Amino acid sequence: MKKFSLSILLLVTLNVMAQEKYKSTWKSIDSRPIPEWFSNAKFGIFIHWGLYSVPAWSPKGTYSEWYQYWLENKTLFGNGKYKGDEIVKFHERTYGKDFTYYDFAKLFKADLFEPDDWAKLFKESGAKYIVLTSKHHDGFTLWPSKEANDRGFTWNSAELGAKKDLVGELTKSVKKAGLKMGLYYSLYEWYHPWWKNDKKRFVNEHFIPQIKDLVESYKPDILWPDGEWELTDKKWKSKEFLAWLYNSSSVKNTIVINDRWGKGIRKNHGGYYTTEYEAETPEFSHPWEECRGMGFSFGYNQNEDSEDYNSAKSLVLMLVNIVSTGGNLLLDIGPDARGKIPPIMQERLLQIGVWLKTNGEAIYSTKPWNGSFQWSEGDREYKSKQHYQGGDFILKQTIDPDPGFAVKELFFTQNKNAYYAISPQWPAEKIIIRNFEPAKDAKVSFLTTGEVLQWEQSGKDVIIKTPVYQVNEMNEIDNYAYVFKISK
Repeated sequence: MKKFSLSILLLVTLNVMAQEKYKSTWKSIDSRPIPEWFSNAKFGIFIHWGLYSVPAWSPKGTYSEWYQYWLENKTLFGNGKYKGDEIVKFHERTYGKDFTYYDFAKLFKADLFEPDDWAKLFKESGAKYIVLTSKHHDGFTLWPSKEANDRGFTWNSAELGAKKDLVGELTKSVKKAGLKMGLYYSLYEWYHPWWKNDKKRFVNEHFIPQIKDLVESYKPDILWPDGEWELTDKKWKSKEFLAWLYNSSSVKNTIVINDRWGKGIRKNHGGYYTTEYEAETPEFSHPWEECRGMGFSFGYNQNEDSEDYNSAKSLVLMLVNIVSTGGNLLLDIGPDARGKIPPIMQERLLQIGVWLKTNGEAIYSTKPWNGSFQWSEGDREYKSKQHYQGGDFILKQTIDPDPGFAVKELFFTQNKNAYYAISPQWPAEKIIIRNFEPAKDAKVSFLTTGEVLQWEQSGKDVIIKTPVYQVNEMNEIDNYAYVFKISK
């Protein structure tokens, strides 16, 4: 009987050890491959939606989703010079001195929210995955979280304002549309009493159980943490949580994570690396993603005008620039408090979708080739004085250079069947691809029309004869960037 019991114990122990493939060390966690679908997706949509969507205002060049922090601390940070009291003055003028940020909860109605319509728009945009803010730094959750209310009052969308499980509703619609669904989650909360007075308790009794509830309730394809920078990964217990996520959670085999798990962890550990409003594409030998808004805010900012939004052409060129160096673009939209996506944001997404419908094979499931891009002669070090880099940087690098500066003449991608040369400008008469020798029987074609083009080898370079530009064969959106395909 004793031998039998020992045998059972040994089997249980071995089974547990077999299940716990990943240990709570970065070496072990970082050894887990990132699911291939993420690197193939290339284009995702970020959604910042919460109580900050009610006032939906901040000075141009700042993040409107930081409204509560700007209000309480009488400070501002972004592109520009600020006195610091701009949000306070706006708030008191609009809502009165006695109206607090917490009063916005009852105004966050989401009464016009149609998740199936959102999912349809996302599908038509050509995006392959979505990341929704389940909870931002104000701590208000878009799902019925028990931990959200441990601050001493109700603080979630299922019980206040909208009285809906917004995470659940959108997750259902997005997955039904055949897209991957991700969830942004802020590790810290500006004004949670435990965060302010007992961070250890906050981590143990609030953060860990809450994020586990989020994972198990909605089974996201991506977990996108943020707000990690004030504590080390050790104090956040990030490695222990990730070992649980990879070994025991219901999404252990499918989940994708980013790199925001503690002070100093970004671009070093975790899943894919993240950049934010950065101008130049980094040289990572690792999956990565750039996130940015269409203007200079993630949350909807009604103070921004049409000229503050990137054009669809600049957004397509950003996508091409990022993909050519192996990255993904996570492009943000900010719905309003009633659940409507601003028309200008809808328009941009649909325009990107039209371009991708014709040219997507040069984007999806590709990898870098031929140094990612080809420069003209001139100075490549374009300098911007902005903290958050706008879309003008890619236009300066392609179609509108300052005197003496180089441009990226061509961007390059490839898949198993073909190479792709993507030109930001219409190449009159010919394209020259330097230091490239295709197969002798390679076929070269122009994706927009499908026309087969003549080409020749000239020393180390390839010269492709471009067709006569036919306006009636191309719509305005085709002109965002021109793709030439070279078969392998």
